[in-house]
Amino acid sequence: MAEEQYGIRTDLAIEARDMVVEKGQKNTEEIQGVTIEEKKFGNIRVTYVEITEEGAEKIGKGKGSYRTIYTDAIRKQDTNLQHETANVFRTQLQELLTKHQLTKDAKALIVGLGNRHVTPDALGPLAIEKVLVTNHLFEFEPEYVAEGYRRVATINPGVMGVTGIETSDIIKGVIEKLKPDFIIAIDALASRSIERVNATIQLSDAGIHPGSGVGNKRKELSQDTLGVPVFAIGVPTVVDAVTITSDAIDYVLKHIGKEWKEKDQPSKSLTPAGMNFGSRSLSDADLPSMEKREKILGMIGSLDEIEKRALMKEVLTPLGHNLMVTPKEIDGYIEDMAHLLAEGINACLHDSVTIDTASNYTR
Repeated sequence: MAEEQYGIRTDLAIEARDMVVEKGQKNTEEIQGVTIEEKKFGNIRVTYVEITEEGAEKIGKGKGSYRTIYTDAIRKQDTNLQHETANVFRTQLQELLTKHQLTKDAKALIVGLGNRHVTPDALGPLAIEKVLVTNHLFEFEPEYVAEGYRRVATINPGVMGVTGIETSDIIKGVIEKLKPDFIIAIDALASRSIERVNATIQLSDAGIHPGSGVGNKRKELSQDTLGVPVFAIGVPTVVDAVTITSDAIDYVLKHIGKEWKEKDQPSKSLTPAGMNFGSRSLSDADLPSMEKREKILGMIGSLDEIEKRALMKEVLTPLGHNLMVTPKEIDGYIEDMAHLLAEGINACLHDSVTIDTASNYTR
C-alpha cells in the first residue's frame, strides 16, 4: 500500500495514485485496477479515479469512485466562482447517488465529522449547521412539506477524545433508530500538497476513516460497516511539516530555474516573496536539470519526490517537528467552504432548492 510503503500521509485518492506512479510504477502511469479521467466544467476541473479491489491494494485506498474538484473559489473569495463550484459539486454528488440507485425520496443522514472547537477540523460540524433539515417536518407536520423535498437529518458525533465513544458506534445507534437509506459524511482531510489545501473537494462512495487526516485513524464508516451506502466528502485543510519542507525545496529550485531561463544566469539576489505575491507562478517546467539541481542543493537536489519526502520525515519526526499546519486565513476559508458544501448538498437533495436559494437559507 502506498502510505505504508512510503510513510507519507494523504487522504486524497489522486495523491495516493500519484505516489505509486512516481515511485512504484517508474516509467508508466498505468496502474492495474486504477483508472483516471479528467474533465473540465467551465472554470472547474474534475478528476475521476475508479479503484477496483486490485487497485485498492496497490494504492492503499478503498475500492470505489473518487471525484476530486479543483477550484480557487475559496482562496480567491470569489462569490461567483463559489456558486459555480457549488453547482459542479452538486452535479458530482447527484451522479454518485444515481450510481447507487437512490431515488429522490430516499432518506439521508448527513454526518459532520470533526471537532467544532478546532478550526481546521470544524468543516463537518459547520457544514451541517447550514444543511436544510426536514426529517422532523415529515415526522410531525407532513402537511406542511411541499413537493421537491426529502427527509434529511444531521448529526455531529464529535470526536473520540471528547466523547470517549467511537464515532462509528454513535452513528450505528442513530442508524438503528432513524433507518436512513444513505449517509453523507463530511470531514477535513490532509494533503501532501500545499496547493491542494482549501482548493480541492473529494467525493467518494468508498467511505471514510474519521480522524485519519491527523493520523488518528478510527473505525471506518462505509457500507460494509454501517449497512447503507456512505458518501464521503472531504476537503484538505492541513499539511504536515514534511510536505511544507519538501514543497519549499521544490519552490526554491523552480524559482532559480525560472531566473536562469529569464536571465540566462543565476539570480544574484532573490526577490522577497512578498513583493511578487499573487503575481508570480511556478510550475514543474521551471525545474532546472538534474545536474543543475545537484549543483544547487548537492545530494538533496538529486532525490526524487518520494525519496525527498522520506528524508524529511526521517529527520523531522524523531525531533517532534513534523507538525500539522494550516493557513492563517483558515477561519474564513472553513466558513466559506462549509457554506459552499451545504449549498451543493441542499440543491442536490431537494429538487425545490437551487444554489441561489440555498445560499440564502437559514435554519
